[in-house]
Amino acid sequence: MHEFPTWKIWSVILVVAAGILFALPNLFSEQQLEGLPSWVPARQLNLGLDLRGGSHILLEASVEDIRKGRLETLEEIARSQLRQAEGGAIAVMDVSIRDDAVSFSVRNPADVSRAVDEMRQASRPVGVTGASDLDIKADGTRVTVRPTDAGLAAETDQAMAQAVEVIRRRIDEMGTREPTILRQGANRIVVQVPGLEDPAALKALLGKTAKLEFKLVDMNADPSLAAQGRAPPGSQVLPNADGGGFVVVERRAIISGDQLIDSQPSYEQGIPVVSFRFDSIGGRRFAKATQENVGRPFAIILDGKVISAPRINSPILGGSGIIQGNFTTQSANELAVLLRSGKLPVALTVIEERTVGPDLGADSIRAGAIASLLATVAVAIFMILTYGHFGIYSVVALVLNAVLIVGAMSAIGATLTLPGIAGFVLTIGAAVDANVLINERIREELRRGRNVSQAIDLGYTEAARTIFDANLTNVIAALVMFWLGSGPIKGFAVVLTIGVITSVYTAVTVTRLMVALWVRRTRPQTLVL
Repeated sequence: MHEFPTWKIWSVILVVAAGILFALPNLFSEQQLEGLPSWVPARQLNLGLDLRGGSHILLEASVEDIRKGRLETLEEIARSQLRQAEGGAIAVMDVSIRDDAVSFSVRNPADVSRAVDEMRQASRPVGVTGASDLDIKADGTRVTVRPTDAGLAAETDQAMAQAVEVIRRRIDEMGTREPTILRQGANRIVVQVPGLEDPAALKALLGKTAKLEFKLVDMNADPSLAAQGRAPPGSQVLPNADGGGFVVVERRAIISGDQLIDSQPSYEQGIPVVSFRFDSIGGRRFAKATQENVGRPFAIILDGKVISAPRINSPILGGSGIIQGNFTTQSANELAVLLRSGKLPVALTVIEERTVGPDLGADSIRAGAIASLLATVAVAIFMILTYGHFGIYSVVALVLNAVLIVGAMSAIGATLTLPGIAGFVLTIGAAVDANVLINERIREELRRGRNVSQAIDLGYTEAARTIFDANLTNVIAALVMFWLGSGPIKGFAVVLTIGVITSVYTAVTVTRLMVALWVRRTRPQTLVL
């Protein structure tokens, strides 16, 4: 074993050097790192909410709102799509939502089967079986369309997955560092933003659906009826965003914010506004709508409230425009962020919030550092007293193991949490397990009469099998925790996984290199272990 290949020596040196290089930035401040060359790694270890302090918010989506949204979509399909059915329009009447279902009557009994087929086209397959998410029944000329429980569950899952991505984009736009955004249960989302001590702005940003719509104003509506909340068929009454009055608009949107590709805060004659730009399809639709409705006002609606209702003085052909609405510079920037990140597929309600101060995090870091130092010193003393010269190699490997853990976590951008510190301390104790197995196996071979070289060779070779098997089970357990766990559990699992891998590497490979170089240099005839 003392004939260590040159390529393996250099591979160990390079791995250790890389670990040190990626771990070093954690010894410097961010200002000091900015002065380093661009090729030098500058990523530091991210601290979690419990160490750095910050804001924790728990959001919840109403399943009933998702059901209501699906029913409203089905109602709109029944009102409009059946009129454009192949083979001729299907006349329907008494379209309504009752008992969590959309129902309508078909005027011509001969069109009932066609109406059922048209509504089936609005269904979506659910699960591996491909079952429909709609239960469609016809009783005479009355057709009832009801979302199934499986369909609602799939709709909720899709909405929550999309909501997580929208929230992530919004927080990234704020310039925050390493937020934790994850689902909790079927309809909840946990948001943790380290370093953010005032959650008010975050709540305001996440609490808005940001559903943008452009609708034509209904100029024929009776103001007296509208004041009572009543609108003509095909129209609706919406409040102004500033709280003053209302506007009657057509239900059908001429275009929605889904076609937006950019929005930026800007100024128009010194007044803060929000400029926007549509994609090619949205630009053509917007141009066509404004060409056909010159002289009519159209409402710009955000989350069911009218921001402004300007008049179309001329066709808007460039696929871009501005939104005016008594904005401040800050509110214009917030709206631009909301529109860029996209609308939430479902409204989210803040049901829990808390702020963790940086002092508590500093105390946790201090306690974790002391625990790590004490654990390292205690283990080092034990190894040196028990195994002497070989114990020193184990201590060197232990220190390198800690450096490699920090370097690996910094390189991949992992977040260190308080449970992660517990995992770090645990790996320090577990890191010497492999060296204990190796040293005890070498002792056993020496007692059997092997010479020094044979005993060391067999000690590492035979013990390595046990070490790999034992630590493989630890890695499997850590991966299961990462897969099924959340937040702190994942933080613990990440540190444990990295720690197990680096501890095996340093114990089996790095110490073996040091021992091989010592044997090659001294050629010992006896060994006291």
